[in-house]
Amino acid sequence: MEPNSVLWPHRHQRCHDDIVSVDEHTKDEPPSGPLLYEVIRSLWPLHRTVVRAVERELTATGMTAGQHAVMDELRRGGPRTVPQLARLLGLDRQPVQRLVNDATALGLAESTPNPEHRRSRLIRLTPKGEATIRGIQEAEETELRRRLSDLTAGDVTTALHVLRRLGEEFKDLAQDAPPHPTERGDDPR
Repeated sequence: MEPNSVLWPHRHQRCHDDIVSVDEHTKDEPPSGPLLYEVIRSLWPLHRTVVRAVERELTATGMTAGQHAVMDELRRGGPRTVPQLARLLGLDRQPVQRLVNDATALGLAESTPNPEHRRSRLIRLTPKGEATIRGIQEAEETELRRRLSDLTAGDVTTALHVLRRLGEEFKDLAQDAPPHPTERGDDPR
């Protein structure tokens, strides 16, 4: 299998100008190392492209992609503390606190007392924040359905399964790694 390829059962799919066809005999075999690496290699540029596209769409709102991610978590799961949001987003607490502060300054989020912890306040969407993120997400969903109409629900379910499995494995690897210098408190800056 060529290095710049994507696995799509029973189809030809263009990716990085290479075409790969998977026949009935190989579609259920375990993936090769190069194919798995290609998934990993695709994630970083995909992430950067998604962030740029989201930020382009958010230009008129004054929001950033990071604020969008925080507001999405608040809309999906309700009020959360900054540490909870940081864990969900896979980020350090300090950048999430800045995103929350920025969303609060825009009138999109607010801090409220936390009945379970006096010092760690709950962050929740304001009515303006709820309406803003709902409107943005409805427009995004419409655009995604239009642009990705060639995919089936099975395709997307498989993609989610693969991404979640990668997330599980890399989370384990990251936990075994030594802490980053800024996490140890000996940041050279």
